[in-house]
Amino acid sequence: MPLVPGLRSPFAKVGRLVYFGRMLDKIRLHARAALPAGDYAANLGKGFDARCCNFLRVNYDELKTRVLAGDLDDAQVLAWSHERGGARTDEECEVWSGFMMKRGWRDAGAAILAQRIGESALEAKPVMTMFDYLDFDEGRDPVAARAWES
Repeated sequence: MPLVPGLRSPFAKVGRLVYFGRMLDKIRLHARAALPAGDYAANLGKGFDARCCNFLRVNYDELKTRVLAGDLDDAQVLAWSHERGGARTDEECEVWSGFMMKRGWRDAGAAILAQRIGESALEAKPVMTMFDYLDFDEGRDPVAARAWES
């Protein structure tokens, strides 16, 4: 997949959560017809988007509507999500973010990760997780940037 201007790394945090900002970016980019169709648009509200919404206990379509209203920044959208679905503790956010950053490493997602690495010819890269894969596939190097520490 190409680097998509305005689409941040899944490692980037909004508040205490990884991935959330990327989901918001995808919503906004899709609304402007700036999100590539393929895997991006086809998976809106599914996969990691669905996991994130489930964790926050918010409906994806309601979140999308709120984001596209355009009057809130990312931190405010996260606060809205906590108001809708209930606040999460620091420990819950740490566990969820840790799980997401490690998805594909020695778990049920490993086979899918291996398949995607092969399809994208990334076998020579140190891809250990789905987040690594997304970054490398989009032209970022999460290992050199030590993205998980940000």
